[in-house]
Amino acid sequence: MIRPASEPTLLRVALTLVALGFLGLFLVLPLAVVFGQALEKGAAAYVAAIREPAALAAMRLTLLTAAIAVPLNLLFGVAAAWAIAKFDFRGRSVLVTLIDLPFAISPVISGVIFVLLFGRQGVLGPWLASHDVKIIFAVPGIVLATVFVTFPFVARELIPMMEASGTEEEEAARVLGASGLEIFFRVTLPNVKWGLLYGVILCNARAMGEFGAVSVVSGHIRGLTNTLPLHVEILYNEYNFQAAFAVASLLAFLALVTLVAKSLVEWRAGSQPASHAEEPHVD
Repeated sequence: MIRPASEPTLLRVALTLVALGFLGLFLVLPLAVVFGQALEKGAAAYVAAIREPAALAAMRLTLLTAAIAVPLNLLFGVAAAWAIAKFDFRGRSVLVTLIDLPFAISPVISGVIFVLLFGRQGVLGPWLASHDVKIIFAVPGIVLATVFVTFPFVARELIPMMEASGTEEEEAARVLGASGLEIFFRVTLPNVKWGLLYGVILCNARAMGEFGAVSVVSGHIRGLTNTLPLHVEILYNEYNFQAAFAVASLLAFLALVTLVAKSLVEWRAGSQPASHAEEPHVD
């Protein structure tokens, strides 16, 4: 009888220890330091740092930015994935390349591009100034920069799932007389719902934690254009370490929540058997 090949026990133990050591050094230890430093002066100082007006303003701006960027990227990601996976059209490869563009460009460079476009000395700057429209060093610039760096996440989750599902079910629904919207909501969307949720979770986490692009276009105006990551930087540069770590702990908590949500979505998606889309009703 031939036994399946297996690595020696010592090798498996060594690899496991290396993996656990890596996780402990680069994941658990930094989180422990963040929360330890945040609570170093007690719970009262921690709460005071979070309730400070500039910190509350940074939280509101971060939530507002994510509340705008995530739905926009959701709409774009679903539309782009549906078009790329289900249809053949001229410029399809160009669209795929453009979706990947934020992954190839440094966030700082993308912020500089927005400054060159919408800044006072930029291409559109004089026209915007003449119409009293302010984008750079204001909330609109922060939202634009965040949308740019986060828009690949939903589309990149959905494209392979839609391609893998093929077009047979959509074609069958079309033969049965279903409209385009009926096909999308009753055939296409149910097949990719977990991938859609997964992409939204990642998009939201990146939107709330984005630093590079937002740092360039924000102007660092305390209480007005500082998001949570920028507020942490300012506190740290002012040697207010306890407050900086207190605010940073909010972002760390967000990362943990995102990790748990991501794991739940992966588990739920993996535990459900492949289901067939509901046959559209035709009157």
